[in-house]
Parts: sequence; structure tokens; C-alpha cells
Amino acid sequence: MKQRENNTIEETADREIVITRNFDAPRELVWQAMTDPRHVVHWWGPRGFTTTIEKMDVRPGGVWKHTMRGSDGANYPNKSIFKEVVKPERIVYCHGGGREGGPGASFVATWTFDAVDDDKTRVTIHMVFPSGAERDFVVKEFGAIEGGKQTLERLGEHLVDMATATAPEKADRDFVISRVFAAPRELLWKAWTDAKHLA
Repeated sequence: MKQRENNTIEETADREIVITRNFDAPRELVWQAMTDPRHVVHWWGPRGFTTTIEKMDVRPGGVWKHTMRGSDGANYPNKSIFKEVVKPERIVYCHGGGREGGPGASFVATWTFDAVDDDKTRVTIHMVFPSGAERDFVVKEFGAIEGGKQTLERLGEHLVDMATATAPEKADRDFVISRVFAAPRELLWKAWTDAKHLA
């Protein structure tokens, strides 16, 4: 349900899709993964899909144009307009798109990012369609519910990659000195382990 401007409650249960997933990542990192196109291209879409982003201007009134390509080679051009951007809590956008040369779909999507604690985040996708029939069409034609779950799974995998990339590597903490000596190994071992030689 959502509240209209005249304070009446609008029932949307029959024309909405809601998908939620918890991530072992801080909210700021999840927000970055969702709003930076350099990250979005790595996880957006169900498994087997790739995404090319033409434009992604994450601000109220900003446009997001991208094309998803399925494993069967079909293209899915999409265009969204951001309506609300509240960092790092919520993004609302109007979406339109579909299979190239085929029927499309439109809906309003709200993504919320809730901090569960210091290093965990709950992401909820809430999509509201103009009618129940359009919602059912997207579920049947495009597999929207399973596709949304797979998209969030891929986001989780990318967040692990992001965290690994920003974590200090062991090699960065090690200090290694090496040298080659013109002496047999047994002699070097004796020099290193015999106290009188070390002295």
C-alpha cells in the first residue's frame, strides 16, 4: 500500500512485486554498488544477462538508459527517470522497457537500503505496476520475480568483490628482503643458526 497526496490509502498488493535480501556489507557500500554505473554493469540483471549503460544520472529528474542482453542474444532496452534519491536510504524511479521488437512494461520502482547493523544492509525492491494484469504479464513473460532474486544474488557476489578490492592485501603488509649468496646452502644454514657465527 502507499499513501496518496490526499491522505487516502491506495491498495497496490495485486499489482506489486516486493523482493528483499540481506547483505553482509555496510549500507554505504551497497549504495555505491547501486548508483555507480562502473559497478552496476557487473551485476545488473538475472544470471546470463549482460548490461550496457548509455547514461546513468542518479539524481531527481536524471535519466538512466541501459540495454540488457539475454543469453539467447535478445536485447532489452530500458529507460528510467529518477524521481527521488535520498542517499543512502532510498531511490525511486519510473521505469519503462522490454524485449526489443516486443511488448514492454512500465512500473515505479522503490529501492530501500536499511542498515541492519554497522556492516549489514537489507535491500528491498518494491515495484508497482499500473494494473494487476500488467504485473502478471511481467511475471509470466519476463520472469520478473525470479529475475529480481537473481539480480540481488549477483549484487551480493559483486559486493564481496568490492569488499575484497578495498581490503588491504596481505602482500601490502609484508616486508620481504632477498639476496643471492655465492655459498652452499649448508654453510648459510650454519651461519644463520650457530650463535657464534651470528655474534
